[in-house]
Amino acid sequence: MIRKNLPNLLTLANLSFGVLAILVTSSTDKISLNKPGDDISLIYFSCLFVMAAAVFDRFDGKLARKLDATSDLGKQLDSLCDLISFGVAPAVIAWKLHFSHASLFFPAGWLIGYLLALAFPIAGAIRLARFNLQEDQDCFYGIPITLAGSVLTLVNLVNTFMFLKMRFSMVNVIVCMVLMALLSILMVSRLQLRKI
Repeated sequence: MIRKNLPNLLTLANLSFGVLAILVTSSTDKISLNKPGDDISLIYFSCLFVMAAAVFDRFDGKLARKLDATSDLGKQLDSLCDLISFGVAPAVIAWKLHFSHASLFFPAGWLIGYLLALAFPIAGAIRLARFNLQEDQDCFYGIPITLAGSVLTLVNLVNTFMFLKMRFSMVNVIVCMVLMALLSILMVSRLQLRKI
C-alpha cells in the first residue's frame, strides 16, 4: 500500500510547495519600488518554492512507472497539483511583483495585470484537461504547464534580483506581460512536442 501511494505523496509535496508559494506571496504588503524592504525576499522564497514543486513533479511520474504504481487517480491528482503549482502560483507571484504597481508605469497597467494573472492559469487548466483526454500520451499538444510555469518563475526570480538591485523598470513589467501572454497562447496552441 505504501509503495503504491509513494508517487502520490511526491505529487502532494508538489502541491504543498505550490500552496506555500501562494501563501508567502499573499502575505507580502504592497511592494514599493522606492524602498524594496523585507517583503521582496518573500517573493524570492516563493519562487524557490515553485522550483521545489518542479523537482517533486519531475520525479513523481518516474517513480510511479518504476514501482508499477501508475493509476488514474495519480494522473488526475498530478494535473490538479500542477495547476496550482505551475499555473496559479507563478501568476500570483508575477502579479504581486510586476502588476500590483504597473499603473505607476502606464495607465490601466493594473487591469492588464489582472487579465494576464487570470489568463495564465486558465490556459494551463485547458492544457491539462486536454492532455488528460488525449489518447496519444507520447506527445504534448501545446507546451506543458510545468514548462510554462517554470519559465515564468525564472523570470520572476530574475526580476526579484533586479528589484533588489534597484534596476527594476517598466521594461521588466512589459517583458513579463509579453511572456505571460505568449506562454498562455503556447499552452493552448496545437503545437506538437514529443515527450522526453
